[in-house]
Amino acid sequence: MHTDLDIARAASLKPISDIAAKAGFTPDTLSPYGKYIAKVNARAYAARSHKAKLVLVTAINPTPAGEGKTTVSVALADGMTLSGRNAMLALREPSLGPVFGMKGGATGGGYAQVAPMENINLHFTGDLHAITTANNLLCAMVDNHIHQGNALGIDPREVCFRHCMDVNDRQLRQIVQGLGGRKNGAPREDGFDITAASEVMAAFCLASDLADLKERLARMVVGYTNAGEPVTCGQVGAAGAMTALLRDAFEPNLVQTLDGTPCLMHGGPFANIAHGCNSVAATTLALRMADYVVTEAGFGADLGAEKFLDIKCRMNGLWPSAIVLVATLRALKHHGGAAKAALSSPDNAALAAGMQNLLAHVDNIQTVWQTPVVVAINRFAADTQEEITLLREALAARGVACELCDGWAQGGKGAILLADAVCRAAEGEGSPAPHFTYEDSAPLQEKIIAVATRVYHAEAVTFTEDARRSLERFEKDGYGGCPVCIAKTQYSMSDNPSLLGAPQGYTLTIRSARLSAGAGFVVAFAGGIIAMPGLPKAPAALTIDVDENGDILGLF
Repeated sequence: MHTDLDIARAASLKPISDIAAKAGFTPDTLSPYGKYIAKVNARAYAARSHKAKLVLVTAINPTPAGEGKTTVSVALADGMTLSGRNAMLALREPSLGPVFGMKGGATGGGYAQVAPMENINLHFTGDLHAITTANNLLCAMVDNHIHQGNALGIDPREVCFRHCMDVNDRQLRQIVQGLGGRKNGAPREDGFDITAASEVMAAFCLASDLADLKERLARMVVGYTNAGEPVTCGQVGAAGAMTALLRDAFEPNLVQTLDGTPCLMHGGPFANIAHGCNSVAATTLALRMADYVVTEAGFGADLGAEKFLDIKCRMNGLWPSAIVLVATLRALKHHGGAAKAALSSPDNAALAAGMQNLLAHVDNIQTVWQTPVVVAINRFAADTQEEITLLREALAARGVACELCDGWAQGGKGAILLADAVCRAAEGEGSPAPHFTYEDSAPLQEKIIAVATRVYHAEAVTFTEDARRSLERFEKDGYGGCPVCIAKTQYSMSDNPSLLGAPQGYTLTIRSARLSAGAGFVVAFAGGIIAMPGLPKAPAALTIDVDENGDILGLF
């Protein structure tokens, strides 16, 4: 059996100039990175109006069995292209944390991949490194300001902006820095987040243009004075230099699928910690160039789709014409209680029980967000027709369209029927109007409660005293109108990863909150989720190597 890397290496890619021409980009707006990657000057197309139908791909809650959301996204766009439609992908770029950790890369799989896979998963065009550097420049300037007289009166105990790096490293979650005497600065507690969870990443991905990016960076709160007043990046004087570091990175990256569909891959915030969507710059550029834009939001619909709609769409006047909900029979059986070793065996009882997770997400899309939904069954070889029929009948009873996706094995050919179903949904009667989970005017705690009860189906929400004090402080400082970004486990609709299916009657606990004033949202931490992951016992890095010819080994 061929691996994803084998398939990617055997593919015949087109020169990026050909892909650009297909997408409508002129040569003078490209900055090539080798033969198959280019940056696109989005400013050159800013005068064009949005013409495309936006399609959001999301999923059930992920399981060890895998769902293949990116694989389905790629196959869907390829299916649209093969059926004669003008389609483009707008995806996130990978973080090195999952690549070397346990989740792997972010380019799809099988014959539904974005390429060149190795380059994309390892450094790509350096966007995440630019974000890391800009983030840490601000950290350095904050500490230097304190060391050089502290004219702003920053309380070293109240510095809240953290360093970041694009690697999982639990040792750096909490540190003490500035040791070794006065010449090394002021000792204080600090810590690292992974770059994909940083506020600079979030601001980068939510900014509409460079001017907006600079304004967002300037608004970031880095700490508080001895009198309790917020101090911003703009006051420290770092916003201009940070924007200069991010100027080239802010241009979207153009790559291609194995079937030759153009893909803008740009930005990479996690969805279990951050807002989980690719950059607004890439999405809006794609909307100006294609007739259909397929984009993806991280993890399950309770995280990625909710944040895509309540944060990204709210801030930028966007809304999808249709939402695709990805599931596998294996994952549904896992949610229904089947053991991992038995997921490839027929089990109608486990499938029926696990279907509750899928149906809970369907209900959210239809009743909370009131948007057309199509279920994509990402097909595995062991799936039986009886199981497929059982799922189809359950969805048909609710009036939900459902199609198989065989993209891993066939690329776009395996997703033409899915593409037809999605386009029918997107072209339905009128464009769906935005329906957010909560109103802008609601207090922060009420916004969190709305997401927990309406989307996660919790019965109640409790706030620790620390979380309550933080939320009250943010409202006092004028940030009460921000949307909320709940950081929680991706494996359950609840804050407990062991509660599978569609749990109800539980209480969600918010243990802390963090302001992301530049990104424009407030992060509320639920359960045990943290902003700097650790490596697993056997990280993927153990199997990644380079042979004597310089070929990468072990990527997946």
